[in-house]
Amino acid sequence: MSNGDDLQADPPPRQRADAVRNRAQILAAADGLFAAQDPRTVSMDQIARAAGVGRATLYRSFPDRPAVALALLDEHERRLQAQLISGPPPLGPGAPPAERLAAFYLASLDLLEHHLPLALGAETGSARYTSGAYGFWRLHVRTLLADGGAGDPDALADIALGPLAPELYHHQRHTLGIPRERIAESLSLLARSLLTPRRH
Repeated sequence: MSNGDDLQADPPPRQRADAVRNRAQILAAADGLFAAQDPRTVSMDQIARAAGVGRATLYRSFPDRPAVALALLDEHERRLQAQLISGPPPLGPGAPPAERLAAFYLASLDLLEHHLPLALGAETGSARYTSGAYGFWRLHVRTLLADGGAGDPDALADIALGPLAPELYHHQRHTLGIPRERIAESLSLLARSLLTPRRH
């Protein structure tokens, strides 16, 4: 007769190894699909077929397509978060708020430039505002705005993050054809305008 502890036992090593392998296959397949077509048009069925796993296996790991994209994007965003917390200035601590905000904009543009398909698959529409990464970016930007003396940093934080929406960056780069360098220069100007004290 089993006791309650038996019900809580860890799965056997073989099962855990299968789950790890399946997850890796799913993420690799999704990465290829997101790069080959508009990520918003990729279906969970396509991901399952490309990964060579069943639908049940896919849904045990990820509830929907944005969750797959978020898992791929997460590692890249974690690296940027680590730089903001403890990296060298101006991205990390030690520089004036305006310089740190400009550096954050530039680093975020690099992330979008190299991983735009993932960002489009994970952070479009309202999903962008519920991701853990967005909460981190919002706190960071709000802190810089408050430290720099900007008026109403709570309201301004989301406005300051608006230019980094993946859909907007895609529109600027691939519909309007604006070079990344021009977008970066404009965001640097925006950072200074938000955090440069006004003269009376």
